[in-house]
Amino acid sequence: MTGQNSFFADAATVAEYNKLVAEIRQHDEAYYQDDAPKVSDAEYDSLRRRVEEIEAAYPALVSSSSPTQKVGAAPSKGFKSLEHSVPMLSLGNAFESQDVSDFMDRIRNFLKLSASDVVEIVTEPKIDGLSCSVRYEKGRFVQAATRGDGATGEDITENVRSISDVPKMIEGDVPDILEVRGEIYMRRDEFMRLNAEQEKTGGKIFANPRNAAAGSVRQLNPQVSAARPLRFFGYALGQVSVPIAETQDGIRQKLKLWGFAQAEPQAVCKTVEDILAYYKAVEAKRPDLPYDIDGVVYKVNSLLYQERLGFVARAPRWAIAHKFPAEKAITVLKDIIIQVGRTGALTPVAELEPITVGGVVVSRATLHNEDEIQRKDIRVGDHVVVQRAGDVIPQIVEVLQDKRAPDSKPFNFPHECPICHSHAVREEGEAVWRCTGGLVCPAQAVERLKHFVSRLAFDIEGLGSKIIEEFYAEELIRTPADIFKLEDRDKGSLTPIRKRAGWGDLSANNLFESINKRRVISLPRFIYALGIPQIGEATAKRLAETYLNITVLRHSMHECAEGIGDAYQNLLNIQDVGESVAADLVGFFAEPHNQTILDDLLTQVTVEDFVLVLAKETPVSGKTVVFTGTLVTMSRAEAKATAEGLGAKVAGSVSSKTDYVVAGEDAGSKLTKAKDLGVRVLTEQEWKDLIGN
Repeated sequence: MTGQNSFFADAATVAEYNKLVAEIRQHDEAYYQDDAPKVSDAEYDSLRRRVEEIEAAYPALVSSSSPTQKVGAAPSKGFKSLEHSVPMLSLGNAFESQDVSDFMDRIRNFLKLSASDVVEIVTEPKIDGLSCSVRYEKGRFVQAATRGDGATGEDITENVRSISDVPKMIEGDVPDILEVRGEIYMRRDEFMRLNAEQEKTGGKIFANPRNAAAGSVRQLNPQVSAARPLRFFGYALGQVSVPIAETQDGIRQKLKLWGFAQAEPQAVCKTVEDILAYYKAVEAKRPDLPYDIDGVVYKVNSLLYQERLGFVARAPRWAIAHKFPAEKAITVLKDIIIQVGRTGALTPVAELEPITVGGVVVSRATLHNEDEIQRKDIRVGDHVVVQRAGDVIPQIVEVLQDKRAPDSKPFNFPHECPICHSHAVREEGEAVWRCTGGLVCPAQAVERLKHFVSRLAFDIEGLGSKIIEEFYAEELIRTPADIFKLEDRDKGSLTPIRKRAGWGDLSANNLFESINKRRVISLPRFIYALGIPQIGEATAKRLAETYLNITVLRHSMHECAEGIGDAYQNLLNIQDVGESVAADLVGFFAEPHNQTILDDLLTQVTVEDFVLVLAKETPVSGKTVVFTGTLVTMSRAEAKATAEGLGAKVAGSVSSKTDYVVAGEDAGSKLTKAKDLGVRVLTEQEWKDLIGN
């Protein structure tokens, strides 16, 4: 990777980040679509926590394919989709007391509050169930949906209609439109009885109450849902036609009055000490509660403060979930294997003697890199302590040296690729060994093709990981363009796909149909599908918004490589594109082989021009704004969030493309440059007048 400095992630971190994103995406699909999670909540939370740590250190890596930018997974195809009128987001996590203190500090800093200003926090148990939004019109229950991907959920109206905790009619001063959000869950005792009945009848045995609740409510036959002991806690709002309270606690009281069950105990706290005391009290009561919880939730009580704080990607700034501690167990490390990613990174993985940690069977743990193995002196045959929370979970937190065999030997990290046997190199300053085989390496080529057909890219149904691997090995597919030539090549083949084991005319035709449906693709998806390092879904969309079509994008990247005009500065002005991201982007389009691959691919597919559609027109829609100096009436973070919410682009540097520079106190070089370029300069008050604030 070129163009790096201490402010940008090294290759090892980028590789780790990309691997985490892919892994979490798989877990989201298993959890939200299949109701069959492969890891525990603690493991999943820990994966996300590591992503958050990396993104906090290297903001240029942030993309909407990251868990910090996304919620859940796409709705299952078995249900009709329902678009949420208000996005149904998730929560950020706290694991330590310091995380809670930091959460409160962030709120004060964002709102520019002093230490003496009281910020009330509503505290409540975090139910381990299935998130659901229930809609009422003129007091009558009309619709229910799962969270889905946060924007679109599954229509489970008929399934929810049978849940007794969900009122079918609300009397009194109910708004014409009311969306109540909460959690569908199952009590432990009722879960045990259900599993006993399932065992008697030969039905599915559920792993835990959350899986049972989710599996029960997501039945295509509503009668199955009606026969299950489902319950509902209502604790938040989606769309409402008129406000029902001024505080979060007021919402809770109103929902309770209207017949919605509430999880107890709840409290309103005014200090961090009070919050942590509540956390410890609930943790102590956890075993005695009739339902499963995996932590507690803190929400800013004032709805006015909530509105000002707003949201960041997938989560509100005004709420956080404080998770309970991780669990540990001891097992034996049977082997260390090396996996090869699409960027050539060699990642060590610990193969463990399967062990149950808090009810979940763990058989693998990611070891990060060579340095991690050496630092902890991890060896094959060791007895190790495995934890289901931390950096990357499951993780090995300790080696039991006193149980080590006398003939134990340190692990020697391979200096060649285990797949193509090409030489592996570790660049100075990096922590990762990388295969030099490039396109010669089947592992890298296969992983790139898997990325190309993945859900957020071309989304080609029927081309799963196993099929990609088989087709690559048989030389049916070697480049993205080969996918779209597959049907024509198959017609002249002596061993057509329909003659393969497990295939037939129907399955082959279905595959070709799926491929042909993807011959027209949006520009953001196309850019993401190319698998350019550090270019995730969010950055791909921002590139599409800036360049509008693939021809202009390629031409602009050529100008960047040649140092022509303002092309490079314009690239850096795109949100979240720093020097490291720009280097990877420009380098990708400058590589001759990639140009050939692109030219070939564009003969097979049509990339639609990007059309920017704004939800509403504002005085700063589409404008590029730079904030400089010290703002008095709002924090820089709040100013940026407000501008972006109004459709403006907030840049970090001033160029001839900048529309406004908002200058606070002690503005420096950016103000000077704005005046030199003739960019319009606004005071803080003039900016607020412009946006009608």
